Amino acid sequence: MNREFQLDQDQLVQAWQSQLPQNLEPSDTAQVFADEANPNALRIHIDSAGRTMYSFDFQCSYLDTREVKVDLVDVERDGQTVDERTEVIQDMTQGYTRQIHECAQALHDVTHHV
Repeated sequence: MNREFQLDQDQLVQAWQSQLPQNLEPSDTAQVFADEANPNALRIHIDSAGRTMYSFDFQCSYLDTREVKVDLVDVERDGQTVDERTEVIQDMTQGYTRQIHECAQALHDVTHHV
């Protein structure tokens, strides 16, 4: 794996901010931020739609220009941390992780030319 690559975080944030909503359910909302601790990572905040009022925080780290690692950082409901091990949360986390990976694939042209 090539560890010598360097991504333009600002360009990535902009690309993700425009692409990610297309990969999510129309009623979900997402915000993408630069990860201050890791120049090759992003922080993704997703507010789930509907009455569940869940919000998810993920770290999306670029292992190279084509592969990302997605980690769940936190899940909250109405501002309170919830148990991430419940089946509902696990299912939602898997769905969002898949959608984040799909977004990364859609942005290969951006990362491949950075």
